[in-house]
Amino acid sequence: MSETKIALNAVFGVKAGMTRVFDENGNHVPVTVIKIIPNLITQVKTTDKDGYNAYQIGYGEKREALLNKPNKGILAKAGVSQNVTHFSEVKTDTVETSSLGKEVDFEVFGPGTYVDVTGESKGKGFAGVMKRYNFRGGPASHGSHFHRRVGSIGNRATPGRVFRGKKMPGHMGVDQKTVQNMVVFEINLTKGYLLLKGSVPGGKNGFIKIAKALKK
Repeated sequence: MSETKIALNAVFGVKAGMTRVFDENGNHVPVTVIKIIPNLITQVKTTDKDGYNAYQIGYGEKREALLNKPNKGILAKAGVSQNVTHFSEVKTDTVETSSLGKEVDFEVFGPGTYVDVTGESKGKGFAGVMKRYNFRGGPASHGSHFHRRVGSIGNRATPGRVFRGKKMPGHMGVDQKTVQNMVVFEINLTKGYLLLKGSVPGGKNGFIKIAKALKK
């Protein structure tokens, strides 16, 4: 690992899409391609000042005109020249103020590493209960006036109201979803990509968080 880089338990990349590869035995393996992007330490949170230890990571570079003044100040203080517009925190047991401005290393996520992958699911708009919650629905035969509706949602005079959290039609998607215990198939730092076995939440060009698996 380079002295200008720091190893953390989580990094951020961009979902480039899906493809398939073949392992050494010739087996077909579906994989998600993650584009490796710069992850920069923009702030160091300490127990004395903030009450906890963490690194703030900046990623997602855009043109300078899209930066607001507070973020410009953060980047200037950290000595970061890239115009990153997204920021997330990664908690660690210990932190070093000398890590400010350094880049996060992807090498710790080598082939065979188990990771938890977090992304924002695709938006489905307004959806009914059959699509949103896999309700069975009513009879499909002629004469039935109950096909895809919700059905009864409450009781009688007692309690005389609909309970909070009742599964109803509504907005579906655009939720934070995490898939646990995925496996890194390949990482190529030269070409700037990482392959994960299987599919991950979200659409193309969406940001993906890759963290060391908690249950492995």
